[in-house]
Amino acid sequence: MSPLPTALFRHWIHSREEDRGEIRVYRPADYDFPPARGRDGFELRPDGTLIRYGIAAADGTTKRTERWSELAGNRIRIGVPDRERGEVWEIESCTAEMLRLRRHGPAEAR
Repeated sequence: MSPLPTALFRHWIHSREEDRGEIRVYRPADYDFPPARGRDGFELRPDGTLIRYGIAAADGTTKRTERWSELAGNRIRIGVPDRERGEVWEIESCTAEMLRLRRHGPAEAR
């Protein structure tokens, strides 16, 4: 297994305007995004914690704690604690300015 890029461990916000096909693009939380009606994102921590941020009513933010674990080939498994299966995120590229992910659902995560 190759080590995950250290730039991965931060708060990322979905930059959906830059998505291409199955690849989702994320930018650091302090990026100057164009106006939008809310954005989702996540914070990945080296200790195996993932904080997922969603869009709540009235443009608020929801927050959910999950766990992640490293898989081979620049992939990580995401799951809610006490759940057997989760999704797999494949890291296409990661720099300090941009993260490109391909997300696979539970059926593909096995």
